[in-house]
Amino acid sequence: MDKVIILSGLSGAGKTVALRALEDGGYFCIDNLPLTLIDPLLSTLKERKNIKGVGIGVDVREKEFLTDAYQIFSDLKRKYKVEILFLDAEEGVIIRRYKETRRPHPMFSLYREGDLPRAIEEEKALLSPVRDASDRIIDTSTLTPHQLRHTIISAYGTMEETQPLNLSIISFGYKFGVPQNLDLLFDVRFLPNPNFIPELKPLKGTDTSVSGFVLQNEETGKFLAHLKGLIDFLIPQYIKEGRTYLTIGIGCTGGRHRSPAIAEEISSHIKNQNNMRPKVIHRDME
Repeated sequence: MDKVIILSGLSGAGKTVALRALEDGGYFCIDNLPLTLIDPLLSTLKERKNIKGVGIGVDVREKEFLTDAYQIFSDLKRKYKVEILFLDAEEGVIIRRYKETRRPHPMFSLYREGDLPRAIEEEKALLSPVRDASDRIIDTSTLTPHQLRHTIISAYGTMEETQPLNLSIISFGYKFGVPQNLDLLFDVRFLPNPNFIPELKPLKGTDTSVSGFVLQNEETGKFLAHLKGLIDFLIPQYIKEGRTYLTIGIGCTGGRHRSPAIAEEISSHIKNQNNMRPKVIHRDME
């Protein structure tokens, strides 16, 4: 058993989506497990060689155990390779999500009184020991379920991967917002824009004619030389430091032409020079 992810967070912040992403990535997942039962479960699973990663969902329904969260997590980390992930979101976003789904909040006694903000505040208070003990907090306020899934996969990879660093490259358009949880961000809006070339405008950055236009530019060549050198330097340093994930963002105006072309070129370079397999996500390329 190589990795254990204990996943918690506010109701409506995306815990179900995140847990399913882990499951799709080859993790053995179980939801709503009392904290006191995690150790016996992991003790049983560690002997099963076919289980390399475990994802465990913990939420406010286990409130009688939450006050002991820090001690329980500390004990688990002494025995297993455990990371605590907490999903957060702004109150207004959570309220909107509950109104859209029409599902009851777990703090049902307060929700019945029609006071959803109060229910959210009480849940925050109950989960504060878990949040304080977390190794990573992801704010999902601006993420769609699809984007959250990509974020989880980028961060934790799949159990089939053997490379020491799970590396993701995300191309995007600034006019649609910057992706959350990037480790490195590069703005390529200074490069000539194929959007102003009539025959290139309807095409994508992954099309040969568009990528050729972007990559053959003199400024692009100079930029890529610096960028590739920086990435080649940083990857071994991140691995040496013990990082298991790295997410690189490449942004242009609309995310359709320049950033996808640069993202694909960087991915190809990393494959050739660093013997790695980056995941490339073109968030806004339609």
